[in-house]
Amino acid sequence: MRPRKSRIDGFRRVRCGGLFAAAILGGCAGVARPLPTYNAVPEFTLTDSTGAEFGSRALEGKIWIADFVFTNCSGPCPRMSSLMRQLQAALVPIPETKLISFTVDPERDTPEALAAYARRYQAQADRWYFLTGPRETLHRLKREAFLLGDVRGNLDHSTRLVLVDRRGRVRGYYSTEESSDLGRLLADVRRLARERS
Repeated sequence: MRPRKSRIDGFRRVRCGGLFAAAILGGCAGVARPLPTYNAVPEFTLTDSTGAEFGSRALEGKIWIADFVFTNCSGPCPRMSSLMRQLQAALVPIPETKLISFTVDPERDTPEALAAYARRYQAQADRWYFLTGPRETLHRLKREAFLLGDVRGNLDHSTRLVLVDRRGRVRGYYSTEESSDLGRLLADVRRLARERS
């Protein structure tokens, strides 16, 4: 059972007439409400696909987009990673934006497995990071910080993308099954990029 699902699913959706292009070009005119703040991501230390330690301090002052996947997934993960690759390309003009993919299968997703997966999706080493580590750390992040459920070995995971601001606060959830959400995510990244705090 996923915690506080209604809180996540109840986020406000901005309706812009359904045009993906309009969202990419800057969102809806006249919408000035700040993005909601759902939670804060605590400090963490994991291991990246090079085998190096990766700590949350590397993300301080950065806008980042997170997802939870596993390399042996034949279900939604390939679609999710393809969307992350599209985001990587679309966000070139905002270099402070990072992409973070956490595994939900740390026993099999070694740094070597993650490195091969990163190559498959043409991940740029300084932009998109694939992280593994102790199951309990991943579980705590997924359940308590991102509010997306458990990492308990059954490989069931959320297919949402999560937007985190420069202060480590969760600011949005986006479906990977609705094309309009990708445009909304890009527009929201641009909004955060314009914010200075």
